[in-house]
Amino acid sequence: MDHSQDFTALVLAAQRPGVVNPLAQSFGVSHKCLVPICNAPLIVHVIETLSRTAGVARIRISVEPEIWDRIDALVAPYRRSDLVIDLVAPSPSLADSVCDALEGQDGPFVITTADNVLLTPDAVSALVRTLSQKDVAAVLTTREAVQAVNVHAQRRFYRMAGRHYSNCNLYGMRDGAGLGAAEIFRQGGQFRRNVGRAVHAFGLLNILLAIAGLLSVDGAARRLSRRFGLRFAGLVLDDGALAIDVDNARTHAIAREVLAARIAQRGDPASVPRRDLQAA
Repeated sequence: MDHSQDFTALVLAAQRPGVVNPLAQSFGVSHKCLVPICNAPLIVHVIETLSRTAGVARIRISVEPEIWDRIDALVAPYRRSDLVIDLVAPSPSLADSVCDALEGQDGPFVITTADNVLLTPDAVSALVRTLSQKDVAAVLTTREAVQAVNVHAQRRFYRMAGRHYSNCNLYGMRDGAGLGAAEIFRQGGQFRRNVGRAVHAFGLLNILLAIAGLLSVDGAARRLSRRFGLRFAGLVLDDGALAIDVDNARTHAIAREVLAARIAQRGDPASVPRRDLQAA
């Protein structure tokens, strides 16, 4: 696969069925993806970043149909002749949402979330390059990198072979065969809260080794590769901000500070348009 090959990005923007998001409530909007930050809803910043990434050919947004008109208006400025942006309805489980949204599309696939406002084109491009050699990849960063951005940015880390890592809500699949890995997220993941679900997905021995902190990132990838029959990779990047998604008031404030500085550094605050926030 050529490193410059076009890719499809999937942005997961739906809410958990039956769950009203507290952050959305606090901002008076119906969905978390519409929560404002730096003059635009969260999802606009994610779409803006993806639109600036070399090779992006299609962006699909998985979100409830009742806000399609609102989302469509927000992302309209980013559509162009070489970039299709469309909306798809979510399925009851996260795994099905991923598989259904990407069915019939050409890989490689990049998957992220609508609250991942500190995503960068460099991170996405690094992930796509990794998929030239691997079937499935997940982006991680280290505790040191996260805390260098803000010591309060993340409170939970995965211990692996003496180091601590954070997930960056950025995943990739080389092609349709990699969609089998989406089964890991059946019923929404939540492995910390459901040990049985974790054992089913990863295997008891792998879970015990992970809990003991005996697996390295590469070692975990090799074990997952054997379990799923796919080539897995953990891509560790130095940008600690990638692990700061907007989950609550604390992370919203931290992300807002970092994002504002980045927009100012680009020297083009208008690159993220001010969007009808009251109507969100």
